[in-house]
Amino acid sequence: MFNMELQNYIDWDVKPVFKRNDRNKFAYRVVLQFMDDTKHTRMYSGFATKKEAENARKITIRELAGGTYVVNDNVKVRDFLNYWLEYDIRKRVQSSNTYDSYSSIVRHHIIPAIGNKKLTEVNKGDIQRLYKDRAGYSKSIVRQVKTVMNVSFHFAVSCKLIPVNPAEGIDLPKTVDSKPYHTRNIDVAKTLNMEQILLLLEASKNTPIHMQVLFNVLMGLRRQEINAVKYSDVDYINRTLTVERQLGKELDRVPNSRKESVTKKELPLKTPSSKRVLPIPDYVFEAILEERKKYERYKSRRRTVFQDNGYICCSSYSGKPRSKDFHWRHYKDLLKKTGLPDIRWHDLRSTYCTLLLSKDFNPKAVSKLMGHAKELITMDVYADNANIIPEEIPELLSYMDEVMPDKSSHNNAESNVSDILIDMDGYLPEKETGVEKSPD
Repeated sequence: MFNMELQNYIDWDVKPVFKRNDRNKFAYRVVLQFMDDTKHTRMYSGFATKKEAENARKITIRELAGGTYVVNDNVKVRDFLNYWLEYDIRKRVQSSNTYDSYSSIVRHHIIPAIGNKKLTEVNKGDIQRLYKDRAGYSKSIVRQVKTVMNVSFHFAVSCKLIPVNPAEGIDLPKTVDSKPYHTRNIDVAKTLNMEQILLLLEASKNTPIHMQVLFNVLMGLRRQEINAVKYSDVDYINRTLTVERQLGKELDRVPNSRKESVTKKELPLKTPSSKRVLPIPDYVFEAILEERKKYERYKSRRRTVFQDNGYICCSSYSGKPRSKDFHWRHYKDLLKKTGLPDIRWHDLRSTYCTLLLSKDFNPKAVSKLMGHAKELITMDVYADNANIIPEEIPELLSYMDEVMPDKSSHNNAESNVSDILIDMDGYLPEKETGVEKSPD
């Protein structure tokens, strides 16, 4: 591994050009000073004339003054990318998903192509050839390669391993359709209309994934957020749900025993904006109450094996949370039996968002409800599907009108979304539920 400490110099000095007697060539030295008063000297030699050496010396001074001077100019791309994975990405992610994805792209697609080149020798032509080659392999892979190259080489610039990022400004080949940052198009055929949603909800009642379906299509939660929801996250008075964790695989987690799962660890959410407080529709709230009754029965009947961790979507036998793929077989069977389109589980979350935007709810509030990092995502992903929900099927839309902010009072994009989510009294049904707040 290369020495990164050399990048942390606090002062520098470039010595005058001199003639080397042993080689009859011209040279100059750069002295780097560190915080502990130690010094590191580098010599640049081999210049045929004094003028050539003077010009090179001026460039070095300009790089030192501008903060683009590279100390380690012999670092291979392979060694740098492995360093970046271990000392940047590994520190910034707690779930293994992002790390494994980046690692796979680095080891299978980038290192085989340019891994043996020096980092300082990689140019824009190398990047273009890499993209062209990977585009022929897979359009999806080349997009990921582009992301990794931009992120990793930006890190290299910050570490003063290269003066500029050669990947910056390099587009994918024309054969790969452009995909704007944080945007994607949703195929209308892959979202459900109101009649189809009602059919799915009814059909799911007799399956183990009923609550998962509700949290997805009626509240827009992500798969790993759904599995992590607990009864303690429910405010039974204000009828809100706090989303504050997800279940997943912890990076480098090794199980202590065969019975311990490494894929059901409580982890922080995808982004800070993913932590949110959501109003609970009546339909979902009543289902939570019924599920809680079942939970208490399971717990009392199986005291020796039931783990009372409070997960809403859990095994009726052990109380353990559902695995990330538990829903898959049941969901596919539901679609087949009901004759619904064979859409992805994630497309139910997209359906939820189109429900809100089709009723002209404030896009900024919708972004907050979805846990999106930026309003741009929600608008670009979903806003073009405003007419996919037939006006003649209003049954389920009524719950939106009851529990969501009144669209007419939030047309101002500058309105505070936090106020919308916290002050719920004006938006909840007026009927008494007779439910007291759950004990701690």
